[in-house]
Amino acid sequence: MQPETSALPPAPLITSNRKFLIAALNGTTLYVLAYYLVWGAHQVAKVGLSDFYKLRGTWDPSRIVYTMADGEWWPTAIITTNGIGPAMCLLLGVLALRWYWLRERARRGQLKLLLLWVAFHACNAVFGALLADTFTQSGFWYVSDWLLRLGNAANVLLALLAGLVQLVLGYFGAVAFLQAHDSKTVMRHANRRLMVGCTLVVPWVAGGAFVALAKLPYLTVHEALHLGMMGLLVLPLSLGCLNEVFAETVRRPQPTRVAWGPVAVAVVLALTWRLALSPPVAFGL
Repeated sequence: MQPETSALPPAPLITSNRKFLIAALNGTTLYVLAYYLVWGAHQVAKVGLSDFYKLRGTWDPSRIVYTMADGEWWPTAIITTNGIGPAMCLLLGVLALRWYWLRERARRGQLKLLLLWVAFHACNAVFGALLADTFTQSGFWYVSDWLLRLGNAANVLLALLAGLVQLVLGYFGAVAFLQAHDSKTVMRHANRRLMVGCTLVVPWVAGGAFVALAKLPYLTVHEALHLGMMGLLVLPLSLGCLNEVFAETVRRPQPTRVAWGPVAVAVVLALTWRLALSPPVAFGL
């Protein structure tokens, strides 16, 4: 299904600061929503499998901590419990990207941008997480370490390769990201730098800060690294958007308004996540 597009005049026009502020707020909201959806699926899958194996631990707003001695683990449990989350995120990301590309990119509204942020966060939960977890030797790192058994050097090389993959995917995701925006003002090529700042950099920085603050004092270095690794996708994506000449949007786009519904859902979701897991919830008892 090809998007119904409308070419925009190349001549620079007076930009509306209000539209870009709204785009920044809406983008940050969708960034946060997608983060909780992806990492929620990641942690629910991990806790569910851990409970199936009768593994003991606690689940707080930022992480899952196992309260077991090393001798109580076995290889299958190590690999599957640390691999189920990234596997679930990979599936979720592929489904979201397919839904976006085949059904939503030609339509108006915020759903297509939400789907794209879900795909981006899912990418980070696989490739970015492998790089981050290798630094801390935790989480997804256990999968490569126990599967390959080739030593730390091989693990580091694999993690660096994962980071490189994320960089490349970010750069070549530019056209998909540009097609996720309806506003003619935002999409004018003359406004591309402002568009990149408001719809990519601001959501990454402000959205990451919101998530971090919502999880204090439980926020860990491990999760902070995951939030930071989104930069390996957002920064090359920003560069790709700046270099891309695509400047079209859907016909009859909706007026640029604050998406108060998603804003409320994002705030409620963050509060619910915090309250449900604080104090930490024990499992496997």
